[in-house]
Amino acid sequence: MKKLKLCITPPIETENIKLSSPKTTAAGLPAVQSSALHILKELNLKTCASVLFSVNQMDGFDCPGCAWPDPDDERSKLGEYCENGVKAIAEEATKKRITADFFKKYSVQEMSHWSDYKIGKSGRLTAPMWKREGSNHYEEISWEKAFDLIAEELNQLDNPNEAIFYTSGRTSNEAAFLYQLFVRKFGTNNLPDCSNMCHESSGVALSETVGIGKGSVKLEDFYVSDLIIVIGQNPGTNHPRMLSALQKAKRAGAKIITVNPLPETGLISFKHPQSVGDLLSGGTSLTDLFLQVKINGDIALFKAILKLLLDKEKANPNSVFDHDFIKEKTIGYDDLIADLEKANVDELAFASGLALAEIQQAAELIASSKKIITCWAMGLTQHKNGVQNIKEVVNLLLLKGSIGKPGAGTCPVRGHSNVQGDRTMGIWEKPKPAFLDKLQENFSFEPPREHGYNTVEAIEAMYYQKAKVFFAMGGNFLSATPDTEFTALALQRCSMTIQVSTKLNRSHLVTGKSALILPCLGRTERDMQGSGAQFVSVENSMGVVHSSKGKLKPASKILMSEIAIVCCLAKAVFGKDTSIDWLDYMENYDHIRNAIENTIPGFENYNERVRNPGGFYLPNGARDGDFKTASKKAHFSVNPVPKHDLAEDEFMMMTIRSHDQFNTTIYGLDDRYRGILNGRRVILMNKNDMENSNLKSGDFVNLESHFNGVLRKAPHFMVVPFDIPEQCVATYFPEANVLVPIDSFADKSHTPASKLVVIKITWAE
Repeated sequence: MKKLKLCITPPIETENIKLSSPKTTAAGLPAVQSSALHILKELNLKTCASVLFSVNQMDGFDCPGCAWPDPDDERSKLGEYCENGVKAIAEEATKKRITADFFKKYSVQEMSHWSDYKIGKSGRLTAPMWKREGSNHYEEISWEKAFDLIAEELNQLDNPNEAIFYTSGRTSNEAAFLYQLFVRKFGTNNLPDCSNMCHESSGVALSETVGIGKGSVKLEDFYVSDLIIVIGQNPGTNHPRMLSALQKAKRAGAKIITVNPLPETGLISFKHPQSVGDLLSGGTSLTDLFLQVKINGDIALFKAILKLLLDKEKANPNSVFDHDFIKEKTIGYDDLIADLEKANVDELAFASGLALAEIQQAAELIASSKKIITCWAMGLTQHKNGVQNIKEVVNLLLLKGSIGKPGAGTCPVRGHSNVQGDRTMGIWEKPKPAFLDKLQENFSFEPPREHGYNTVEAIEAMYYQKAKVFFAMGGNFLSATPDTEFTALALQRCSMTIQVSTKLNRSHLVTGKSALILPCLGRTERDMQGSGAQFVSVENSMGVVHSSKGKLKPASKILMSEIAIVCCLAKAVFGKDTSIDWLDYMENYDHIRNAIENTIPGFENYNERVRNPGGFYLPNGARDGDFKTASKKAHFSVNPVPKHDLAEDEFMMMTIRSHDQFNTTIYGLDDRYRGILNGRRVILMNKNDMENSNLKSGDFVNLESHFNGVLRKAPHFMVVPFDIPEQCVATYFPEANVLVPIDSFADKSHTPASKLVVIKITWAE
């Protein structure tokens, strides 16, 4: 059989990349103009009005973008959304359609050579599609036939653990709960998800230190905080509505420290697009102190800060540390202090890449603050020492007693809109025994107890043919995961790959021997089932569970909801086994919520409370100062400073998003805030490094990573001078994911180390 010549990574295109100076203010009129441009390309004015005045409203639908929370009180009547939220809605609610004729016209091989941008702009999927073994085209099939094919493939496996069931963060609580129920009824805990690749390090670190793998703050805490520290995060692009919260906090008197290798426009200055005063003025200056740390210099920085705080405390006892809190609520203090006593601040400053004077400024701000919030994202989690990064940040909060009280606490900022809810619903490869006991009690079957594969392990299992079927509930697995070529080979070695999707992406084009696409309803669309119109629920970054009800007519008459897909698949796989009434769950989602209430703590009176405007908060021990660790206390920890011995021709590379991007979805080709337009294959470099490497702006280079004896290559990246520390570079993902080794990941969490890949740069031919 002739093997298809597929393009598994975004192809090298002839781009006419334009460079300009990075912007100094985020949002404002340019954000309004950009939003209008994107949405009017996809929707008519009537539809635009319908969706924009419904998104994130208490009776509307949850934005399919990020998980930043909505205000508990009044929502903006002009629109409770941001620029990237508009882009996400435009992508989903587009009037463009992909039909069977599209797949007849374009082969899988041809489409694989399209850019991710072009693939994503093809339109909404409208019918189930099947790529037969050996075929170069998808063809339309019936839902019944699709479910029968999957059931046949699953039921002929020698062991349930030969199947992998992935989940993206878009999936609702109800769909996620039924999905994990189906998977465990099938007999496996192979439930990797996008959390494995982003905030798994946060979950591990926070669980071990404060007893819950979630953040402890509410949105209202920002408005009474003394100091907010934003670490390894770019909210202006990834969570733009966070800028409104920071602006409100700043105006209430809070100070803001930003820690990041790159200066990000959104944390420099912000103009609220709905404020006439902001639009007419220069906006609000947000960051009081910018600490431009080297890539992975965070532990060195925070250990230096803690050392300086200790010196201040010793010079003036009880002036800096909250000793009552430490004594009553924590353990491990003496070990931490003993470690800090040995620390050398000058050495730590050098390791962080910062001048000691800058760190002293941070220590002064922290010492004088009683209520501190720490926010972070992938810049902390996606390192080998990702778990330790977060533990060091927690050390700071514990010393200050800044957790479990208003205006203070932990704030890991989640990416996709229900990634936190999916984990709450049981999407996890390492389920707790108490959860499995409840499944057994409520559904009369013995769930598997053996831990399943996380994302990295799932890729390896497919590659080494320990797993044969891959099922993805949403997402773009190939482009989201590390080591793209390795992952592509892993998927191609499966007997079948199945994708539940709203739109086409690269994962539909690099498949197993046979492949299925199951098109589903989007967040924006009405969901009609046997008992009438349905709604679903999601959990945001701060533990609020609330409803989401679509407004638009579905893109196709035969689209199924994710819930309906799971239920129909379960019926096909389990046949006459009626121990679980799947069709009853599909008919009425209230029945799913009743099952969740009976299984998962914190969901008492679920159906009643989720119908309240704004929803309800889940229990959070750390928020209340009740730490659910084995010791019933919060834990200090001792975390070594990572060392990076680079050769003269080596650089530490971090992957980042552009402004026209959310996760792997490419909305456009501009990174407006960084001044990079009309292209994505760029490498951001320090000017001194460019000079030492005989490179100039606009040169094209190849990138190579060498890890554990394996050479990985990414060709044809344009050099862009940028304000970034020496021997540090930045590239966009998924273009640079091919350089991220499959076997380079965080200790304990297995989160891929995408924020630190050692590379070499060579001239492009």
